[in-house]
Amino acid sequence: MSSEPIPVTEAEAAVMEVLWQSSPRSSEEVVAAVAPATGWAEPTIKTLLNRLLNKGAISAEREGRRYLYSPVLAREAWVEQQSEGLLARLFGGRVAPLVAHFSERGRLSAADIAELKRLVSELEEGEADGR
Repeated sequence: MSSEPIPVTEAEAAVMEVLWQSSPRSSEEVVAAVAPATGWAEPTIKTLLNRLLNKGAISAEREGRRYLYSPVLAREAWVEQQSEGLLARLFGGRVAPLVAHFSERGRLSAADIAELKRLVSELEEGEADGR
């Protein structure tokens, strides 16, 4: 799968999520998975498949009279692109202001705080070990 930056719109991401969950899938299978959640018509979803194909985010393999679609763009690479873009646009590329933003609005649960503490502890241990 590709880790190169491929711009994927929010609408295209809905199609990608279906393909990341299970692939290869036919256009009919993608439509059946995407349409109920979005309310989009079949032509809209097929247009999104074609856009993703033209961008190189997915591939298509012919099977008889139909094509089977698979992701080329790895979900992890897309998440990294999205998160880095969000941090850069809204928080100057820094994570601490993002966490502070959610903390100030009461959006961090006790479980979230415990997880953040665990992550910080692991980071500190890694620095102490010279990583």
